[in-house]
Amino acid sequence: MATTGAQAQTKAEVMHWWTSGGESAAVQELAAAFNKAGGQWVDTAVAGGEAARAAAINRIVGGNPPTAAMFNTSQQYLDIIKEGMLNDIDAVAAKEHWDTMLPAPVISSIKVNGHYYAAPVNIHMPSWFWYSKPAFAKAGITGEPKTPDELFAALDKLKAAGLVPLALGGQGWQEYITFYSWLAQVGGTDLYLKFFKDHDAAVVNTPAFRKVLTDFKRLKSYTDAGSPGRNWNDATSMLITGKAGVQIMGDWAKGEFNNAKQVAGKDFGCFPGFGPKSPYIIAGDVFVFPRTKDANAIKAQQLLATSMTSPATQVAFNNKKGSIPIRTDVDASQMDLCAQTGLAIMKDKTRQIGVPDMLLAPDVGGAVQDIISKYWNTPQSVDDVVKALQGAIKG
Repeated sequence: MATTGAQAQTKAEVMHWWTSGGESAAVQELAAAFNKAGGQWVDTAVAGGEAARAAAINRIVGGNPPTAAMFNTSQQYLDIIKEGMLNDIDAVAAKEHWDTMLPAPVISSIKVNGHYYAAPVNIHMPSWFWYSKPAFAKAGITGEPKTPDELFAALDKLKAAGLVPLALGGQGWQEYITFYSWLAQVGGTDLYLKFFKDHDAAVVNTPAFRKVLTDFKRLKSYTDAGSPGRNWNDATSMLITGKAGVQIMGDWAKGEFNNAKQVAGKDFGCFPGFGPKSPYIIAGDVFVFPRTKDANAIKAQQLLATSMTSPATQVAFNNKKGSIPIRTDVDASQMDLCAQTGLAIMKDKTRQIGVPDMLLAPDVGGAVQDIISKYWNTPQSVDDVVKALQGAIKG
């Protein structure tokens, strides 16, 4: 079939790392919206976030960039902005009123020196607690845990019932999510922000922070021998099949439940933290647009930014991805119980805090993650990990 002139002008090669079942279904919604708007989506998927980001940066630096490349809502792309290697999308941001429509933590990540350099496609909250309804029933757990103590009691019951209480993929980034989720949801917003935002080394040695570290390590006793090296979606599958009870993971896990035709509130449960004012950690995914002077490529970039962030695309994509839309003016009735909960919380700005990747430079964040993984996987004392974290956070 011959390619039309319009398609040729708006062909876009899009690099991303969405390769699991739920992720693949979700990215197809972005592609369909772009194609419907007159574009031609060319898919380049690279498994693994670090590998995909490295491949994108290598191509950008090497002078053979894709039209758009995926990053997290973070500081990951600040260096290529400083080097002048990205096009801004200010025209789309102005037309779509991003200054007033987007949450402040997202704006602070994608708007640099007064210019928008990335199009956000979702808001992920990495600190959701997921649980298998059949596993809870088998263990005799009748209610959703409302406090940390109730969660530990539920984990004990799951263990007694011969199930895996806590499904965890033993990889550094997953252990890190478990840590900062516990810090935010149990230690509280102030403790979390003093550490990640203020880089307050003294707070690490307070009784409240030390208790977070102790309870975090206690969670390991509820994982199974197969945990080390396990992928996150394989851990989610343990809940889907009723072999495990609980998983602490971002709302991308919901994409796997959805892909397995499971229904929130019926087959699985979800809660974003403990108590009505628990912090809602904002993370997510964005697409950046490598520098080009080619008018057709720039047109494709702006069409991508517009189609990705439109209300209808936001609902269709996020329903499959498990995340929630970047905008609150969407029809929430089309979304599931967990997403509706997230959207309602997002309207309370006092509960919004940025993910650590937004608050720490990549090298500092990497050092903290390495310390947490060592603590999780070795018999290291709380005193030793306190000293290590204090050294790292001073940066």
